[in-house]
Amino acid sequence: MKKRSFSGIQPTGDIHIGNYLAAIKQWVASQAEYDNIFCIVDLHAITIPQNPKILKAKIREVSGLLFAAGIDPKLSAVFVQSQVGAHAELAWILNCFIPMGWMQRMTQFKEKAQELKEQVSVGLFDYPALMSADILLYDTEVVPVGEDQKQHVELARDLAQRFNSIYGPTFRLPKAVIPDVGARIMGLDDPTKKMSKSEDNPGHAINMLDSPDEIRAKIKRATTDSQREIRFDENRPGIYNLLVIYEIFSGLSRAEIEARYEGKGYAQLKKDLGEVVVEGLKPLQSRYRELTAEARHIDSLLAEGAARVRPLAEKTLARVKSRVGLG
Repeated sequence: MKKRSFSGIQPTGDIHIGNYLAAIKQWVASQAEYDNIFCIVDLHAITIPQNPKILKAKIREVSGLLFAAGIDPKLSAVFVQSQVGAHAELAWILNCFIPMGWMQRMTQFKEKAQELKEQVSVGLFDYPALMSADILLYDTEVVPVGEDQKQHVELARDLAQRFNSIYGPTFRLPKAVIPDVGARIMGLDDPTKKMSKSEDNPGHAINMLDSPDEIRAKIKRATTDSQREIRFDENRPGIYNLLVIYEIFSGLSRAEIEARYEGKGYAQLKKDLGEVVVEGLKPLQSRYRELTAEARHIDSLLAEGAARVRPLAEKTLARVKSRVGLG
């Protein structure tokens, strides 16, 4: 039996190569190893204000990119979170078992609350409870995440243990898995900060649907440093970030890349990296255009995914409600 893996992705902003290299590419490669469930987490998205029309369009765009990247609906379930009501229902029940102190320690909320100030919503504070419900609904064993989400998976695990200690075995204990390479792709404009979908600077990220000219221009303007030697040195974040991107897109080893650029300058590296990324994204972009040519095709794949996971979610929810005496 394959271990079950759960991953969620928000349908907001533009999906960029950081999302692709750190998450989506790993998801595609894991399909033979895990029983994968991929969720378009639209309920999480509305924890901050969204334009309804844009949100609906982004749900289809993100879904199309997942399928175009190689997520096979025959091997993996892909669905929209709000189409499976058990997510919201379990989140409320779990709320009643999470101590406030646990939630107040969530560092991601603290960071976003500082930005939003009085506009911060209760939903954003409660985001980790919904994420716990997402994970625990499917008897998830493995949750591939970046470092910034590890704390949320640990909350889900702690919550499962707390609930199990009160009511007996109910939830499987999930484990966060962080990729060894490419787990944190940094911004091209500021390589000390993780590449983000919410960043406004157009030179910050290479988006999955960027044109070849846009990709080349963004890489050409990417921040490096005043040194000349091209080496994988984490103490030089700009050049290190570009080399990691090159490493993953090209499939070459670090030794091979360093040997290739021995005595060469940053301009040559950036020029070559632009072509490597353009060629790496070309098949995906072509497949995306094919998939989205007929809008209903994506909708039908998502409906099939929801129908596939809904019985699993409802089975877990019924077990939880029975334990706590609901219904």
